[in-house]
Amino acid sequence: MKTNRLSPTASLGLLLVSLANSFPTMAADLVFAKDGSGVYGYKDTPKLPWCEFLVHDPDRPAPKRINPGPAPAAPAPVPADALVLFDGKDLSKFLPSDSKVVNGFIEAGNGVLTSRESFGDCQIHVEWMAPPNFEGPWYNRGNNGVMLMGLYEIQIFDSYNEKLYPDGQAAAIYGQTPPRVNACRPPGEWQAYDIVFTAPRFDGDTLLQPARVTMFHNGVLVHLNEEIRGETGHRILPAYKQKKSSGPLAFSGHQCPVRFRNIWVRPL
Repeated sequence: MKTNRLSPTASLGLLLVSLANSFPTMAADLVFAKDGSGVYGYKDTPKLPWCEFLVHDPDRPAPKRINPGPAPAAPAPVPADALVLFDGKDLSKFLPSDSKVVNGFIEAGNGVLTSRESFGDCQIHVEWMAPPNFEGPWYNRGNNGVMLMGLYEIQIFDSYNEKLYPDGQAAAIYGQTPPRVNACRPPGEWQAYDIVFTAPRFDGDTLLQPARVTMFHNGVLVHLNEEIRGETGHRILPAYKQKKSSGPLAFSGHQCPVRFRNIWVRPL
C-alpha cells in the first residue's frame, strides 16, 4: 500500500526545523554530512589534535554496519571471581539515584547511576537494551553511557536507527573515537559490552600513561588497545583534568528508559 510516509532524511529535516524553533542555539548548529548519508553532527566544534576531524564531525567516516548475530536468550555467565554489581535484585551496589529496578532489570532515570566501589584496571561486562518505539527527541534515543572511572564515556545509543555523528554512536569513546564497526542490534533486543580498561597513570600532575580500552560489542571487536585521550564531554576537546587512576563505574541518564542487566566487574 502506498503511503505518504516521509523518508528518514526528510523527517530529520523537519525535526531540525522544529528543534531550531524550540532550541535555537542547539539546533542551529546541527548539519548533515556532505556525502548525503543523512549522518548529522556539528561543524562549529574544535578540531581533534590527533586526526583531521572535528569533535562530533558528521563528515567523519561512519563505521560499517554489520550483523552481530541474534541476541542471546539468557544473560552471559558470570566468572567466579567477578564482583557482581547488578544481578536483577536490587541497587545496593550503587549510590542512591532515580534509576529503579523493574521486572528484574535496571531502568535508567535522568541522573547518573554510580557504583559505590571504585576501580582501576578492570574487565567490565554490561548488558543493555534501548527501548523500542521510543517517543522522544533524537538526542535521547537509547542515550546512556558506560562511564569508566566516572570520567570516560563509552556511548550507549540507538545506532541501529539513528545516524548520529560517528564519535557519538553506540560503542564510541564519546567525542573521540568511533567503533571499528557498527554492531548494534535493534531497540528492544539485548546488547552486550565487554570492556578491558587500563586506567591512566600519573606522577603528581604529570600524565605518565593514558587510559586505554579494548572492547567487544555483541561479541565483535570494536576497539583494540585504543587510547582514551582524556575526560569525555559534549562538543569539547578531551583532557586529563582529574589526576587519578581509579574511580567508580557509572551510567549516565538522558531521559530515556534504557534497561540494564547482568553488570559485573573483574578488577585486574
